[in-house]
Amino acid sequence: MAKVLRFRIPPTPGNKRRERTPDPRYVDGERLLIKAMRYLAQADPVKNRSAIELISELVRTRFRETDRASRSHHA
Repeated sequence: MAKVLRFRIPPTPGNKRRERTPDPRYVDGERLLIKAMRYLAQADPVKNRSAIELISELVRTRFRETDRASRSHHA
């Protein structure tokens, strides 16, 4: 069995985290999806339930995952 070597690198004191600024495209995209969900809910909530659930799932998972991924690259 092979051994895995891990080298720990201590953080340097001058390396501070960068201040995060929200990407306006991301915010606009979320806003647009929320508007779409509202429209579908007002038009016919029973018929459009599956579409609303799909959009809701995308907002809760996809966007959050990509947000988390982008955060780890900037940290």
